[in-house]
Amino acid sequence: MEEMEEELKCPVCGSFYREPIILPCSHNLCQACARNILVQTPDSESPQSRRASGSAVSDYDYLDLDKMSLYSEADSGYGSYGGFASAPTTPCQKSPNGVRVFPPAAPPPPAALAPPPPPRNACLTCPQCHRSLVLDERGLRGFPRNRLLEGVIDRYQQGRAAALRCQLCEKAPKEAAVMCEQCDVFYCDPCRLRCHPPRGPLAKHRLVPPAQGRVSRRLSPRKISTCTDHELENHSMYCVQCKSPVCYQCLEEGKHSSHEVKALGAMWKLHKSQLSQALNGLSDRAKEAKEFLVQLRNMVQQIQENSVEFEACLVAQCDALIDALNRRKAQLLSRVNKEHEHKLKVVRDQISHCTVKLRQTTGLMEYCLEVIKENDPSGFLQISDALIRRVHLTEDQWGKGTLTPRMTTDFDLNLDNAPLLQSIHQLDFVQMKVSSPVPAPPILQLEECCTHNNSATLSWKQPPLSTVQVEGYILELDDGNGGQFREVYVGKETMCTVDGLHFNSTYSARVKAFNKSGVSPYSKTLVLQTSEGCNFDTQGSPYSQLVAWFSFDPSSAHADIIFSNDNLTVTCNSYDDRVVLGKTGFSKGLHYWELSIDRYDNHPDPAFGVARIDVLKDAMLGKDDKAWAMYVDNNRSWFMHNNSHTNRTEGGITKGATVGVLLDLTRRTLTFSINEDQQGPVAFENLEGLFFPAVSLNRNVQVTLHTGLPVPEFYASRSAMP
Repeated sequence: MEEMEEELKCPVCGSFYREPIILPCSHNLCQACARNILVQTPDSESPQSRRASGSAVSDYDYLDLDKMSLYSEADSGYGSYGGFASAPTTPCQKSPNGVRVFPPAAPPPPAALAPPPPPRNACLTCPQCHRSLVLDERGLRGFPRNRLLEGVIDRYQQGRAAALRCQLCEKAPKEAAVMCEQCDVFYCDPCRLRCHPPRGPLAKHRLVPPAQGRVSRRLSPRKISTCTDHELENHSMYCVQCKSPVCYQCLEEGKHSSHEVKALGAMWKLHKSQLSQALNGLSDRAKEAKEFLVQLRNMVQQIQENSVEFEACLVAQCDALIDALNRRKAQLLSRVNKEHEHKLKVVRDQISHCTVKLRQTTGLMEYCLEVIKENDPSGFLQISDALIRRVHLTEDQWGKGTLTPRMTTDFDLNLDNAPLLQSIHQLDFVQMKVSSPVPAPPILQLEECCTHNNSATLSWKQPPLSTVQVEGYILELDDGNGGQFREVYVGKETMCTVDGLHFNSTYSARVKAFNKSGVSPYSKTLVLQTSEGCNFDTQGSPYSQLVAWFSFDPSSAHADIIFSNDNLTVTCNSYDDRVVLGKTGFSKGLHYWELSIDRYDNHPDPAFGVARIDVLKDAMLGKDDKAWAMYVDNNRSWFMHNNSHTNRTEGGITKGATVGVLLDLTRRTLTFSINEDQQGPVAFENLEGLFFPAVSLNRNVQVTLHTGLPVPEFYASRSAMP
């Protein structure tokens, strides 16, 4: 009921309506307030003077007060009713309700005991819609009294009043105990015994509880409203064209003789039915609005929870990237907090807007429901059209997307923690939800794909008609023996050269595109043939060495391995041994590479050798049957395979030492050297299959890989022997 209070207050004085009158624009004013804001107009602008000057203004035009122009600040200040002159420009002020009103008329002389009648040519401007009307000779009496609104205000004030009090107590009224329906008086117990004894004629009176008596008062029939033009006649018909109740005398005098009229009771019931139907739709909107407010409040809680969860995840990921991420972490947290505050602000603003709108809607609903309870047909019909229009307009306002959240609860951001340390300054959020489709498969350009020695160059492009955004490509090659495919390139370029392939081998290549929505299907597979390679020893005799260039592979390494120098230098952040492999695997030919010891602290035991692709990554190289290695300390070296130690050799490593690894898959042997001195005899024999260069180390060791080297002299001389 509290929301309805705004409907019951005068826009001029800000208090409950007292003797309200209905303006032609369907708004209401207190009669005293209407008298205060009257403005006198020049005689030349009165309806009578306009008729005298020849202006054609019919009786119908004179009464058709609904045809009004809108208020405009660009003209004289106010609009005018059709058939009437515009009101003069007059400075305006604000009422307690915040609407613009004219200043009150000049106060009467002190000797005047009653307010003077309105001037002959007076203009009244509605303080709510700013439409104006020049009054006729009847003045304010020409506006109908809104008795229906008076009844609603009475019931509203009674409903808010405290406990009913006795009406016969002389000093401090006591709380009423009963009400006499015939006397229409509330009695406390002492006054009832003294003034209303249960004997004689009073014994037949019906006494009811005070609450029931209040209801009886509300339901009691009110005074039937009379015609404003003929005060002695009651309203008996309804003019459809003028949309107002009329009496028989109005019809006889000719003002409504040509208009369509209907029975007052029938139109009362019809308009009540229309208002009830309109309220049903508005009631559904109000219910949806309440549920929507609950949803918005839940969104506030969900946003706060998601923000806390997202911040925790962000902090954990940033801490894992050590010192290089600390400066960037503060910037990312600031962005998350801004996103959090932005979402909360949008949702809270929508909650505030919807709450105000719902309060106004609820107030209008309660006011309409109280109006429907009235038993005064003519009073109801005076305001029913306006109420129906307001109800429909309010319902339409709820239907224009106002019940749709302007903000989601999700944080459409995700942190990509894969970039290398040298790319940390480019770290940024990527969206989690993207509506773009998956890219189409790329097309390998055969005319630009070629091989040279043990390298291959591949080129590709997107289909000509494809408009889907592509963020990068993934190029894959097999092992040269028809085995599994491995990623050899991930990036935005559409051309890639792969070095370190086997000589005289057949490779299969394929490529796929990706974006935030997913990965495309593979392109058609392209088959490449590498050429043969041949080196010479110092005496000019040929031997079969396949020169390959490669680096360490971050994609297959243990997570504790740290890469630098374009993946040629590795170390570890763990005290335990961790394994890292080279990018290139070998299945045939003679291959030699070296590893220089950049750091060697506290006498660790790094291991060097070859391994299968599925070797254990969290144990020393050679602990399982997937690796063949030499591990060394500062004094000695051992060969190890499947956790079996063989051929202990004197000679260790220090900082600056160089370890050589020679893989001869023609003879199927593996040999090691330290500072170009061979360590023992051949370390391992009978090697078959695909082998990858491998190293195991901990945080006390850092090594750098050197590839594309000729075989050492001790082995080149042996290779030249028959």
